[in-house]
Amino acid sequence: MHRLTRDDIEQAAHHVYQVMPATAQYPWPLLAERLGCTVWVKHENHTPTGAFKVRGGITFMHWLKREHPGIKGIVTATRGNHGQSLALAAGALGLRALIVVPEGNSVEKNNAMRAFGGEVVECGRDFDEACEEAGRLAQAHDLYLVPPFHAELVKGVATYALELFKAAPDLDTVYVPIGCGSGICGVIAARDALGLNTRVVGVVSTKAEAAKLSFDAGAICETASANTFADGLAVRKPIPEAFAIYAQGAQRIVSVSEAQIAEAMCVYYTDTHNLAEGAAAAALAALIQEREAMAGRRVGVILSGGNVDRLVYARVIE
Repeated sequence: MHRLTRDDIEQAAHHVYQVMPATAQYPWPLLAERLGCTVWVKHENHTPTGAFKVRGGITFMHWLKREHPGIKGIVTATRGNHGQSLALAAGALGLRALIVVPEGNSVEKNNAMRAFGGEVVECGRDFDEACEEAGRLAQAHDLYLVPPFHAELVKGVATYALELFKAAPDLDTVYVPIGCGSGICGVIAARDALGLNTRVVGVVSTKAEAAKLSFDAGAICETASANTFADGLAVRKPIPEAFAIYAQGAQRIVSVSEAQIAEAMCVYYTDTHNLAEGAAAAALAALIQEREAMAGRRVGVILSGGNVDRLVYARVIE
């Protein structure tokens, strides 16, 4: 993937803003009191799909329609947010969107994908097996296979980081959750395009540590499972193209427990009255874990989405 320029990201923003406005970022005072540092929250839970992925879906579909004008539709694998973004963007262009999710996937995310016009197929025990099925369906139905990581997805996602850095250019550190990697790669791309010195810290679950293990080893590692309730983090193996970017551009990757993620979801509610899904709360969980090291600094956390099932959230806030 070539290094994105500010012009690249601003051109992507032009497409994004035809569908949605920029999202807010606020320095929440109760978080500052709790953690002893200035905490800027980037509110990607306030997009049309409730998550940051919509930005990448919009820019990817613009690219796809331009580069492959004769396609009938797309197929992709997801745990939910990626699928919602592509269902919305494909529907706007009149294209079919076939979305593969693992068995037992979030009922509410499945319903949302269908509401945006996606056809949802459940197959496989986890995201990685759903990806295999998506590849098979692409050939069987002559559909374009949209990967979980692509330069055009990163370009769109980088628009949220551009918004954050323009509002708060003097951030010492930004914490970003890592699933397939478009989020952290977008943050790194925007930081570098603006010439900033902000440290970027990736965050994973202790139940899905492949990105951290790979980062620490300097080579891609795969885990046997990724059984975290924070489904946006549930990846068994890093995508090589994404790993190449965050292995060079991130300062470090930290892991947080399921209990720490749940605590951060509660903190988001009590201190900001915002809904955060598990993956989205991971960044704040990491900051809480590293609060002593961040004391007195200006820190950003990416609240990447709010799409958590009601019953899951009820158990967390109890």
